[in-house]
Amino acid sequence: MTYCLAIKIDAGLVFASDSRTNAGPDQVSTYSKMRAWGTAGDRQIVMLSAGNLATTQAVVTRIQRDIDEKVELNLFSARYMSEVAEYLGKLSVQQQSKHTDTGMTAGFNPEATFIVGGQISGEAPDLYMVYPQGNFIEVSELSPFMQIGETKYGKPILDRIIHHDTSINDALRCALVSMDSTIRSNVTVGPPIEIITYLTDSLVLEKYRKLEAEDPYLQELKLAWDEKLRQAFGELPMLE
Repeated sequence: MTYCLAIKIDAGLVFASDSRTNAGPDQVSTYSKMRAWGTAGDRQIVMLSAGNLATTQAVVTRIQRDIDEKVELNLFSARYMSEVAEYLGKLSVQQQSKHTDTGMTAGFNPEATFIVGGQISGEAPDLYMVYPQGNFIEVSELSPFMQIGETKYGKPILDRIIHHDTSINDALRCALVSMDSTIRSNVTVGPPIEIITYLTDSLVLEKYRKLEAEDPYLQELKLAWDEKLRQAFGELPMLE
């Protein structure tokens, strides 16, 4: 299982993903589910993935090949983020069809879902979710975040905290708490946790961190969150 999320606020974008891949009780590995491409001053694009690992790796390989070979449409030639989302959807469908066209579907699901976000010079930052069928949606102003994978455990904190005027640092802390809540409730989601923050109109990625399970900050955050939750619960009014 996977958990990835992305947040769009006035101040910029925040991306977070776990790195655990579970192919059965005896086969648990770690793979990065976050990729970034960009040119300082022109564009920065980040992609998160959930679903079939072979499909996502094939999509990443094709994206890089299209960049290297300077095909007509690639991540560095797209004019709009919506065009990037459409391009990504087509690549995903193409890679999935390699398995479905040959009938290799028994016990095998090639589907993958993506979140892609970033900013291209002259345009505003944006986020899109790309479905396995190749269609995509834009992030909502009412819910300025997107999740893929194991989404239910980490959603409540996002609903309560994230608004368009949330600061970039608060959005990052909220993303990490959302990730911690998911890890605590689902053992198939786990560290290392990767994070990227992007400031609006900077056209450079501000911060990338890879947090291992024993990372001091991650441990401090987990302990503080647990303590504050217990304290808040103890202060709730009693039912008379």
